Amino acid sequence: MNKVNIIKKKSVEEIIVVEGKDDTTRVQQVVSCETIETNGSAINEETLQHIKMASDTRGVIVLTDPDAPGLMIRNIISDYVPEAKHAYIDRHASKSKKGKIGVEHASAETIMEALHHVFTPMKEINDTFTMTDLVALNLTGSASSKARREHVCKKLHIGYSNSKKLLEKLNRYGFTKDEVIEQLKEIEDEQ
Repeated sequence: MNKVNIIKKKSVEEIIVVEGKDDTTRVQQVVSCETIETNGSAINEETLQHIKMASDTRGVIVLTDPDAPGLMIRNIISDYVPEAKHAYIDRHASKSKKGKIGVEHASAETIMEALHHVFTPMKEINDTFTMTDLVALNLTGSASSKARREHVCKKLHIGYSNSKKLLEKLNRYGFTKDEVIEQLKEIEDEQ
């Protein structure tokens, strides 16, 4: 008698907020979940209310594309539903062969990694980091800043960020200076 190996997909309790149908299809190939689609950057009040209601009942995880429209959608949702959780897909790991970027192009491993590192914004955003700290850590203001930010963002699983967004994420998600310094030591050891 042949044994059949049944691989059970991980189930995600929260509702995952994605941009469109292709994202839903890709995420549901990887995990068992419900999604809410924002219809890309055409997100409207009705969709925001639906996300808010889902957040209040089951929780939501925002998983948008790692590009400018995806960031804009994430920011709109964050303003409307501040308690929404966030998962970030690495920009380089979500490129198609034709150079398009998006959740629908991410590998199963990339999606699982993002969903393994879900961040819940703090109710009271701390001010552990200042722009002066980012300058001192060479995360802004030097020739190597962009590469250093890319490294830190990738290692912390928070999606690539410019200096201003990095400062916001570090404080919103409650990272410590030691955590950031530890990631920077890694890049310095490689040089």
